[in-house]
Amino acid sequence: MTETAPLTSAAHTRQAALHEQRTPPRGAAPPPRPRGPRTLLKGLVKTARPKQWVKNILVIAAPAAAGRLFSAHALTQLAVVFTLFTACAAAVYLINDARDAEADRAHPTKRHRPVAAGQVPVPVAYAVGGALAVLAPAAAAWLTSPAVAALLAAYIGMQLAYCVSLKHVLVVDLVVVTTGFLMRAMVGGLALGIPLSRWFLITTGFGALFMVSAKRYSEAVQMAGKAGATRALLTEYTTGYLRFVWQLAAGVAVLGYCLWALEEGGVPHTSVLPWRQLSVVAFILAILRYAVFADRGTAGEPEEVVLRDRALALIGVVWLAMYGLAVANW
Repeated sequence: MTETAPLTSAAHTRQAALHEQRTPPRGAAPPPRPRGPRTLLKGLVKTARPKQWVKNILVIAAPAAAGRLFSAHALTQLAVVFTLFTACAAAVYLINDARDAEADRAHPTKRHRPVAAGQVPVPVAYAVGGALAVLAPAAAAWLTSPAVAALLAAYIGMQLAYCVSLKHVLVVDLVVVTTGFLMRAMVGGLALGIPLSRWFLITTGFGALFMVSAKRYSEAVQMAGKAGATRALLTEYTTGYLRFVWQLAAGVAVLGYCLWALEEGGVPHTSVLPWRQLSVVAFILAILRYAVFADRGTAGEPEEVVLRDRALALIGVVWLAMYGLAVANW
């Protein structure tokens, strides 16, 4: 009995040591995943944020507003522009995740991102992101127009500057994210040579600012009194200021849309009703409905808000129908 006790204790010590080696400490980065061509490709696609690609549908905004959406040439050009803008956004995501890999490994959620988790090596993320950042504008110059190529290059430069430093600058971070949405809405018109109305730009820009600031406000409300905000600037913004921003942006967006509808919405003789002017009602209802979620502090990603709320989705469909009838002169 006296000889077996030390042996048993030593065995327990070895077993405990093995268990500690196999179990990573809480908050540590997950072990590197096995790498293979298929695993690497999946990691690259995941890093490109496919859920965010729906935002690039905004490239059809200007052609749709001008009634030049349904032609073979327009659809082809818009498909090319959508793909190239998606490639530019993917380039930014890849470079951003490669740059923040070390910090992401200490984050409870971001540590599972492919680059931080080791599924995509940091040099590969930099290489693929850099290649996309160069090739997308070059392809745009060849397949569309120099104006589109210049806009895509400006988008990449602005977003990379945001990742490096601008996201830490008060107000400027809101402007950069808003400008990204505005560029999406502009690029389709540039690809098809459509003149962009000043009211279209004002409505789109301040509508985007409304959604961006509402999202920031919601994050600030949800993180109030909690440590470790998801965005560093949330600790510097006050909820009162962010509420002021989204309310101001909503008002300017509504005013811009009203002036746009009245300026370009003369009633054609073939129209049954002044659909363009009537669409103002649906637009204002959509703003008011979205503001409900902003006021509650539950306005997250814009696409999620729209898809989650049936009433808002229905208002959006009614607005699209009215505007479509206006464009078709019915």
